[in-house]
Amino acid sequence: MTHLLARFEPFPEPPALILEYIAERSAEESVVDGPAPWDLGALPAELIAPMPAWLDSACRWLNWAYAWQPQDVIPPCWRKHEGLGYEIAALAFARTDAYADAGSTVIWHEQYDRFLTRMNKALGKAGDECRVGRHEDRPARFQLAAWPAQAGGGREETKPAERAEEMAQ
Repeated sequence: MTHLLARFEPFPEPPALILEYIAERSAEESVVDGPAPWDLGALPAELIAPMPAWLDSACRWLNWAYAWQPQDVIPPCWRKHEGLGYEIAALAFARTDAYADAGSTVIWHEQYDRFLTRMNKALGKAGDECRVGRHEDRPARFQLAAWPAQAGGGREETKPAERAEEMAQ
């Protein structure tokens, strides 16, 4: 007879490069003063590179462990929904910290529930199609291209679509 709890899968470990970065940032005499690892838009290319595969593993794990209803499924096209990438990264890193003690774990589950609410609000009706593998880009009437370019000659910004493309690589 197999043990019933033996089928529980562990949460995916963050990539070694990211764990090293976190350790360096956390060291008491650290010289690393970089962005938080869950701030995807601020990470340098070498730290962004391993993130998509890990975050995809985290999404698959969350879907396997918690998605009992269609609205709980993180869609496979999460990378194409820029805001979800940030949310998923924060949730995944929070989970690794939360399991240090039971009270934090309960709070993480409350955070997960709030994540699902925000995800479903962000996806709207398109979420149903995304969850079955039929992603459509942002509806035309909501295109952000209508915003005028920034004036003042500031640094050139990376467009969200370009950032998503970088994450997909």
